[in-house]
Amino acid sequence: MSQTTRRTAYYAGSFDPVTNGHVDVLVRACGLADRLVVGIGIHPGKNPLFSADERAEMITASIAQAARTAGTEISIVTFADLVVHAARREGATMLIRGLRDGTDLDYEMQMAGMNAAIAPDIQTVFLPASPMVRPITATLVRQIALMGGDVTSFVPAIVAQRLAQKVSDRTMSGPKG
Repeated sequence: MSQTTRRTAYYAGSFDPVTNGHVDVLVRACGLADRLVVGIGIHPGKNPLFSADERAEMITASIAQAARTAGTEISIVTFADLVVHAARREGATMLIRGLRDGTDLDYEMQMAGMNAAIAPDIQTVFLPASPMVRPITATLVRQIALMGGDVTSFVPAIVAQRLAQKVSDRTMSGPKG
């Protein structure tokens, strides 16, 4: 496929950590694009559990095989501006958004409308979450892991290992007040 007809999609999120819900959307997005850019949002006011590099490593490990199978090139970048601006820099013509429920739909429809007003050349594509991953959020996964719960059914194996290490590191660094 020539460079001018390549389909590039952009999937943005915090991915702190990447969950099975994210992987579900990423794997299906591979079927829609020749190149899938995963944009890790960096927000100066937030203190993520994992660094952007750690999140990129976990995303890559979690979807590399699916991307190879689909013949999709994966790029992982960070961004700290508007998603449509970041997508445009990467040559994307579509934004991928996952939907878990009606609340997500309401919010994502507003975002899609605003993004279309800013960048009418970039389409938003909604992918509904598979039933088994609908309740999973990165926030809940972090909370469960930090409170000693088992998150192995909610995240890829590499993420479960990294979360266990983070919890262990925090436990060893002293009591929390």
